[in-house]
Amino acid sequence: MFSTLDVDIRPGSGLGRFEIGASLWTVLDMLRSLTHIFPSVEVKYDPDTSSTTPVVLHLRPHLDLLFSGKHQRLHTICLRKLRDPFPPVTLRYKDTVLSSAEGPFTRVVARRAFGPTYPGDELRYPGLWFSFEEDGRGDGGRGVEDKTQEVKRVLVSQKGNDGKSQDALEEVGEVPVMEGDVKQAVVKVHDGVALYFYGAAGASAKPVHIRLGETTAQDLTVDLGPPLRVHYKEDERMSIHATDSVPETDNGYFYNYFQHGLDFLISGPSHVVTKIILHSNVPGSPLFQRYKRCNWEIEGKPEDDEDDTPPRKRFYDRFETISHFLSPREPPPSMHLDRTDEEEDITLPSTTSRLYGYDGIILEVSEASQVLSVTLF
Repeated sequence: MFSTLDVDIRPGSGLGRFEIGASLWTVLDMLRSLTHIFPSVEVKYDPDTSSTTPVVLHLRPHLDLLFSGKHQRLHTICLRKLRDPFPPVTLRYKDTVLSSAEGPFTRVVARRAFGPTYPGDELRYPGLWFSFEEDGRGDGGRGVEDKTQEVKRVLVSQKGNDGKSQDALEEVGEVPVMEGDVKQAVVKVHDGVALYFYGAAGASAKPVHIRLGETTAQDLTVDLGPPLRVHYKEDERMSIHATDSVPETDNGYFYNYFQHGLDFLISGPSHVVTKIILHSNVPGSPLFQRYKRCNWEIEGKPEDDEDDTPPRKRFYDRFETISHFLSPREPPPSMHLDRTDEEEDITLPSTTSRLYGYDGIILEVSEASQVLSVTLF
C-alpha cells in the first residue's frame, strides 16, 4: 500500500515541500530524510558542461525538479502522471482539491479554480501552467476546448518566467527562501574572502570579511553562526610538500560550513584562520552534494588607482583561463588526487582530480578542466 502524495500549488512560489529558489544542496539534503516518500532520486546533468549545466532531479514517478545552471537554484517544478496510483496524488490549491484518486483534474476544474486566461493549447497563469500532453505526446486527439480534457502536467516557475518558452538557463530572481545564503564570495589572494549574503540591505550592504591570519574562530561563529561540523586535522600527508623546515603539526581544526560551501582551517595555538576552502559543487565530482555551491570569484589587482572594477575569474571559467589569470607562465606541476581511495562501490564519470599550486592559492581541477575547489593559504 502506497501513501498518498499530498501537495499544494503555490503559483510562482512552489509545490508541496519544494520552494522556487531553494538550492540544489538543500533539496537533496531534505530528500535524504524523505526516502519513505521519495525512495528513488535520479540526478541528470550534462557531463560536458558540468560547472554550468542545469540539473534535473527526477523523483519517480511524479516529479521533475529543474535547477538553474550557475547558481543551482530550483527554477521549475513539474508534476506529472497525476493518475498513476503508485503512489496516488492529491493536488490542492488553497481549500480546493483539484485532483485525487476520486476524480481527474480537467480543464474545467482548472478554470473554476484559477479563472479565465488566454486561449491556447495550454492554460497559462502567472507562475503556473497546465499542459494536456504527457512528455510531448498528444492525449488522444481531443479538442483543445473540451472541458473534460485531463491535465497531464502541472508546472510551477517564478512569476515572469512563464512565457511561451521556458528558458532553463535563466537564473532565479532573489526570493525569501534564499535569505542568509552566500550570494557571492570575492577571493583575494594573500588576504582572504569577502562574503555577500542574500537578504542583506541591498547593494549597499557591507560584506563579511574573512582574513587569513586575522579572523578568529570566535569571529566566524559571530559572523556565520556555529559550523555544521568541527573536524580536527589528523591527515598530515601534505606536510611532506611544505617548504618550511618544520612540518605543519599545530593540531589545527576545520570549521565546516557545508551550507555555504566553505571550510576554514584554524590554527590550534592561535585559533586564527590559516586556510580557506571554497567549493564549486560540480555534478559528477567526488564531493558533489557534500557542500552547497559557493559562487566564488577570484579578484585580480586593479590596473590603476582609479580602477573600481578589478578583473575577476569565476568558478565556471575553465582552468586554463584561471591559471593564466593567476600566472601568465605555464601551469605549475600538478599532484594527482583520488578522493575515492578509501571508498568502495562508487561509480562516477571520473574520480580523480589534479592539484595546482600557485603563490597563495591552490586549485583542484577535474579532468574536464573544471575548478572543483579553491584553497587560500
